[in-house]
Amino acid sequence: MPATRLDPIDRKILAELQADGRMTNVELAKRVGISAPPCLRRVRTLEEQGFIKGYHADVDARELGFEVQVFASVGLQKQAEADLSAFEERCNDWPLVRECHMLNGEVDFILKCVAPDLSTFQRFLTEELTAAENVASVKTSLVIRGAKDEPGVPFDILEERLTQSA
Repeated sequence: MPATRLDPIDRKILAELQADGRMTNVELAKRVGISAPPCLRRVRTLEEQGFIKGYHADVDARELGFEVQVFASVGLQKQAEADLSAFEERCNDWPLVRECHMLNGEVDFILKCVAPDLSTFQRFLTEELTAAENVASVKTSLVIRGAKDEPGVPFDILEERLTQSA
């Protein structure tokens, strides 16, 4: 369901939960201007319809000892749908791979990886990723520092766009 079929209250609920998924239903209802029972019904409906995929804590990887973050650009030998799906499934089995995105262009996939140290990542790179079936090339970029890590979507842009199209 496109965002245009959500009413402004549903979009406010999503924006508030995106900013703080731990708030109580009572607090959420107050922030979006409705009472708690209909707010809870709306949240459950948004969950059932797939607008809310889950809730999680935003943990600090470096504080937990994962000092290394790497983006790996992966090229495959074959790009038939079965080959692409097989690689995606393989990525799901690798704990160091935290994100996997298929791209168009010069590379087939970009992977976001974390590791406690360079030797752990190097072992993964040489023993698992480059050795995986159908992998033709891997280029890695070590993250020096992050300047922005903003999950979700910019609701203010969505609201602006919906206002202009109305």
